[in-house]
Amino acid sequence: MMCMEMMIDSRESAWSQIDQKWDVIIIGGGITGAGIFRTAVSAGLKTLLLESRDFSFGTSSRSSKLVHGGFRYLYNHQYQVTFESVHERERLLRSAPYLVNALNFNIPNYADYHFPSFLLHAGIIIYDLMGHKWQHKKYTSRDLVDTLEGLREDQLINGFQYQDAELDDARLVLRIIQETCADGGLAINYAKVVELRTNRAGQVRGVCVEDQAVAGGKTYAIESRVVINATGPWTDCIRDHLKAPKRMRKLRGSHIIFDQNRFPVSEAVTLFHPKDKRAMFVIPWQGVTIVGTTDIDHQDSFDGDREPYTKKAEIAYIFEAIESLFPNLHIQETDIISTFSGLRPVIHTGVASPSKESRAHQVWNENGLITITGGKLTTFRLMAKHVLTTASTLIGKKICVDSKKPMVKPISSNPAFNKSDHQQAILFGRYGAQAADLIANTPANSLTPISHTPYFWEELGWASAREQIVHLDDFLLRHIRIGLLLPDGGMDMIKSIRDHIQHPLGWSDDKWDGEVQRYHQIWQRAYSPKPGNNNK
Repeated sequence: MMCMEMMIDSRESAWSQIDQKWDVIIIGGGITGAGIFRTAVSAGLKTLLLESRDFSFGTSSRSSKLVHGGFRYLYNHQYQVTFESVHERERLLRSAPYLVNALNFNIPNYADYHFPSFLLHAGIIIYDLMGHKWQHKKYTSRDLVDTLEGLREDQLINGFQYQDAELDDARLVLRIIQETCADGGLAINYAKVVELRTNRAGQVRGVCVEDQAVAGGKTYAIESRVVINATGPWTDCIRDHLKAPKRMRKLRGSHIIFDQNRFPVSEAVTLFHPKDKRAMFVIPWQGVTIVGTTDIDHQDSFDGDREPYTKKAEIAYIFEAIESLFPNLHIQETDIISTFSGLRPVIHTGVASPSKESRAHQVWNENGLITITGGKLTTFRLMAKHVLTTASTLIGKKICVDSKKPMVKPISSNPAFNKSDHQQAILFGRYGAQAADLIANTPANSLTPISHTPYFWEELGWASAREQIVHLDDFLLRHIRIGLLLPDGGMDMIKSIRDHIQHPLGWSDDKWDGEVQRYHQIWQRAYSPKPGNNNK
């Protein structure tokens, strides 16, 4: 079947193939849905993936950009979550090089943290042993001050270093979906499930899905042996069709992005907020520095075009942490390049503190609707395996899941892959084997970076023609992420961007102008230094 390798008519072609009986329909095109998609197709199941917005639109493009075990979960006694996560981190480091990259984390320990050094050291040793590693270090206060520019020296006792990993979260989702489509799966974005179809016994056996990309889009009724709900924060919205009781607690995590020249870190920093001692991170990523995250109950609506955004109180909270740890850098709110917020799909257990909620996943069978929710980006492979095992009785055939098969296809055997060429390695990490086509059509040594970002002008037109782009904000915030990395969302480059992508997208001048206006409005409201007009 054809999918994201196709040109701009790929969505139309995908819709033309939708009207058939499926083994599996997956609702949700984030990392969880993508992992189930990959696993189901690999097991020989005829599988359809439906996403109501763009692929990775929700939580999976708004994470802290980490593949990690969750060191802080050890102190919340979530040992199983940590154990599984560090093992999955190692798998991804091996299978997805240049997309998932090892990253050192430093923990300065201060007297006012009230954490005994032996306790932090013991936690790091356990963390390493869980991943069958021994890569931690203990630092003197002087070593840390020399390593981390602007670090507060007052009450600094010592420090520790451990290793996790960073990634481009949205690109991991896109690559898995691309490669799965190439193997026979079918995936469609802007395809909203508006109804669950049931048989006479009241068991879910299909969906009604509506094309959201065009006004008055068609609605299709399609059958499936099993329907899987992998919608993250929208889990209860799908379960509402069955009048199932709500079980989710939407927790908002917000982040601030700075130019790395203004906030210079070459390695990540784990810190504890001076007010509530919550663990937070300072992360070098894609040429910028990310600081976050918050962890609060999200009360706002997340329907339609209303995306979550960083509230004024959250910016103040993050700045308290920055000023506590890096007072000598004198970081100001005017230094912010952009912000972003995401919702964690956490199962409500009744605990008062959001940070105490478990990050473990759960699978439910409710009248034949299989729901998978909770969990972490890092453990998406295990979640996929669990949900398909649960669904096997409904599918009516034994599902053979190869636990050794990686979720992304290896690139090392591709004859075009040259790991000594850093620019080419980045492209192979981002696009997998498809990068060979991009590189082959680019004159030698002519890849031109877009400003200080790791993205290249030459990939704009290539990617826009192959990735079911419906809106400009999808492209600049998730596919090519310069909307997060450049001041004003890259608007000062919008003419050059237009020159590269308008023709491949097939957009008229009026369509382009409307998309630019839409993009900038969304960026101002949800991603700017003062999002949502800086409401509380």
